[in-house]
Amino acid sequence: MMLFAQIDESISKAIQGPDYVMLVGYFVLMLGIGAYFYRFMRGMKVYFTGGNQIPWWLSGVSFYMSSFSAYGFVVFSGLCFRYGWVGVTIFWCSVPATLFCAMLFAVRWRRARIDSPVEFLESRYSAFVRQLFAWTGLPVGIIDDSLKLIATGTIVHVGMGFGIEASIVVCGIIMVVYTFMGGLWAVTVTDFVQFVILAVAVIVVFPLSIVEVGGFGKLVSGSPEGFFALVNGPYNWLYILLMVGIYCIAYSSTNWHLIQKFFCVAAERDVKKVGWLVVALNIVGPPLILTPAIAARQFLPADMIDKEVYPRLCAALLPVGMLGLIIAAMFSATMANLSSHFNVRASVLTNDVYRRLFRPRASEKELVVAGRAMTALVGGSTIVIALLFANASAPGLFKIMVTLFGGAVAPLGIPMLLGIASRRISTLAATAGVIGGLALSIALFFLLPDNGDLWGIHWERETVIFAFSAAAVLLLMYGLSAIRPMSAAETQRVEQFHLRLDTPIGGLPEDAPPEGDREATVSPFRIVGVCVACIGLLMLCVQPFIQETLPKILNVVLGLVLVALGGAMYWLSKRAERKAATKTGDRS
Repeated sequence: MMLFAQIDESISKAIQGPDYVMLVGYFVLMLGIGAYFYRFMRGMKVYFTGGNQIPWWLSGVSFYMSSFSAYGFVVFSGLCFRYGWVGVTIFWCSVPATLFCAMLFAVRWRRARIDSPVEFLESRYSAFVRQLFAWTGLPVGIIDDSLKLIATGTIVHVGMGFGIEASIVVCGIIMVVYTFMGGLWAVTVTDFVQFVILAVAVIVVFPLSIVEVGGFGKLVSGSPEGFFALVNGPYNWLYILLMVGIYCIAYSSTNWHLIQKFFCVAAERDVKKVGWLVVALNIVGPPLILTPAIAARQFLPADMIDKEVYPRLCAALLPVGMLGLIIAAMFSATMANLSSHFNVRASVLTNDVYRRLFRPRASEKELVVAGRAMTALVGGSTIVIALLFANASAPGLFKIMVTLFGGAVAPLGIPMLLGIASRRISTLAATAGVIGGLALSIALFFLLPDNGDLWGIHWERETVIFAFSAAAVLLLMYGLSAIRPMSAAETQRVEQFHLRLDTPIGGLPEDAPPEGDREATVSPFRIVGVCVACIGLLMLCVQPFIQETLPKILNVVLGLVLVALGGAMYWLSKRAERKAATKTGDRS
């Protein structure tokens, strides 16, 4: 089925009882986190922005986990297996994109003081533009989410032997439920727990793959010539440059779930910390995740299907119990991505559609109910569309959707970025940029072949569509803004908007949290500590079933470290609560 249709049956044959224990424990933890935060969700701002009190380290990890999915495991591993280090280079396109976003736009997103990513468009442009972005971005995003859900469901289908439809429904419902119950707090905490699972999985697979090929020296000497070059095969520097451009715009604007991680923190200094943490993780993560696929070229058949690489190398290297951990890590990569999508798309439907168009005087309690209903609607729509595509046999379906999504990046992203960066762009120009850019992208999609060569340079359709649509959008927006300047009333509105952006957090009355607001003091340390310790205990539970020496050592060491780390976090949370209670008593 698309990404995973060709996954070898060795995973499903190798998985045993202890692996199921690991997977069931993982799903129980996810649902438990949602239940824990349910009681704190008393207002729309808390539900969708965490009351602007999400810790920077939690938001940064959530950003990182939400920026890729199981697609990264399978497709990038296939690239590394076939072409070498260039797969890491493409993954590294996220580094300049994160720097671009964090240095130029992150603080502006926080100063916009918004509850959804498109809310600012009304005060910057017009109510029509706000609705245009909401109703254009939502369908594209939900279809993209459905394909990622198919990827997750297919892991369950192939790895555990369940039916594809049942696997999609179960995975989708679990993600919807914990997002439904706990809002952004549940999303960010589950992302952190999933990060821990992913990190443990990577720490296990990486050394085992190096040992399998005989060490780092054999890894280099036994690989094909040019395998460790930064670019290779059809993926040249022009392709990398265009991918960086797509990532820069997407990370800063159209990837709503990522920019949400900037405006959910408390202070401006925290915004920069989020960005630097994500940069560091994006530098370190790809080599650790993808080097096993490069090593696999030496112990897996060279003519195997690229999409089989990661499942096959896991089946070849991992003992009973650890296979469940790896499948959970693959779950986590997509579940983190999708849960963030569900929450932020529900925020647009609740804040920009329901409250703006139908219930402008709705109470906070009503908005939380509406937010949960919108989360269920978004998640349910994603599941239904995934079921419609689940049995599609065309392997190019995912490629088509990626191309369409890439074609929407410039028309939807550039007007958003110029809206918060420039005072010159008019409402007419923004509207023309969106409509004209999308029309050009659709036309190019039908006119251009999937890929080709021009003057000896290989190109792929999505990068060409992005380049042409970006140029067209910029030309339309700056050209119309020059030909039809803004009226005096629009100029005044734009100045007021940018004056707000120029005011640091803390400079407006609305920046102060309400007195006695319990939601603003939610601490994630206790629940995170409990979950991290539980992961360690799950690993120790499967220890008796592991026979090989190195995996046994890795498993017990990592399990004990996680139990100790989780216990320390729990103790710190209790200590912080005692100090807070003492200060409260002193003031009273």
